Amino acid sequence: MNKARVAIFFVAFFAFASLLAGCAGPRLIDTQVNSFAPQAISSGAIYQFERLPSQMADPMGQDKLEKLAEQAMAKAGLRRQNGAALAVVVTAVQRQESTPYQSGINIGWGLGWAFGNGSIGIGHRGPLFPGIGAQPSYWRQVSLIMRNAAGQVVFESHASHEGVWSDSDAVLGALFDAALQGFPNPPGGVRRVNIEIPR
Repeated sequence: MNKARVAIFFVAFFAFASLLAGCAGPRLIDTQVNSFAPQAISSGAIYQFERLPSQMADPMGQDKLEKLAEQAMAKAGLRRQNGAALAVVVTAVQRQESTPYQSGINIGWGLGWAFGNGSIGIGHRGPLFPGIGAQPSYWRQVSLIMRNAAGQVVFESHASHEGVWSDSDAVLGALFDAALQGFPNPPGGVRRVNIEIPR
């Protein structure tokens, strides 16, 4: 092995080690958030969940979604209580797509790798991790709508994220946190909110 190949080997080794080190840190869930607060909500307000007819058809799934929303709402100073005047409807939409990742970086003779959803290969033996090139992408969105006793919407917020993480509960919880950023007086217009969660 000549000096050029030795140098290429060490460059590849340290780049791969850095990539693995980055995988050990927290995940960044970057979200697009759009919130509306047409009426003031007092700090420490109490609320109860309200369900749409379609949500009543899947009580277990809605229970899980409301639990995630309840945790985020507690961080925002809201407290759940049956019979409360403030009614909250929470919804979530998810879809999955599989798109092969085409771009990558190749270094040296027969040695290369691709960042993101790419593959790692040595020589002409094919990918070291088969199937990574077709890793699915997940798009998710959560929504919260709060109504007062008169049925007027007093707060509305939507948060969405697209990424490779398949653990829906962790990502949906982060989306609810993002949707409630700035509550009860969030900034107007679409904004980006980053939430860190453990790997």
